Amino acid sequence: MADKGDKKEKATKGGRGVKKAGKSTSRSAKAGLQFPVGRIASLLKKGRYASRIGAGAPVYLAAVLEYMCAEILELAGNAARDNKKTRVIPRHIQLAIRNDEELNKLLSNVTIASGGVLPNIHQVLLPKKSDKGGKGEKGSASQEV
Repeated sequence: MADKGDKKEKATKGGRGVKKAGKSTSRSAKAGLQFPVGRIASLLKKGRYASRIGAGAPVYLAAVLEYMCAEILELAGNAARDNKKTRVIPRHIQLAIRNDEELNKLLSNVTIASGGVLPNIHQVLLPKKSDKGGKGEKGSASQEV
C-alpha cells in the first residue's frame, strides 16, 4: 500500500504534471533574455516611477534594452572591423551611433567619453578644382566690351 506522503506521477489537468523539485527558473530565462528582469523590476519599484508596476513591464523594458545594446554593439563591431581592430573602443561606438540616422537622432544629446568626432571637412575649405578649359582665361569673348 502507498504511504500518505507519496504523490502519483500523473498528469494533472492542463498538462502541467507534477512539478519536480529543482532549481527555479529566472524570469530572464523564461523570457529568453540576457538582461536581468528581476533587477529591472526592483529598480522600477525603487525608483518610484509609478505606485504600481505590472508583471510585464520589466520584461518589456529588459527586452528593449537588450535589443538596443545588441544593435549598437553590432554596428560598433563593424566599425572596429573596418579599422582592423578586434576590440570595440569608445571611438567605434561613437562612429557607429553617429553614422546611423535613427541612433544619431535618439542619442543626439549624448556625449561619449573618448569618442571623438566624425571626420568631416567643410566643402569651402577644400582646394578648388582647376578647370583647364577656355572659360577662366583672360580676354574671352564674353567678357570683352
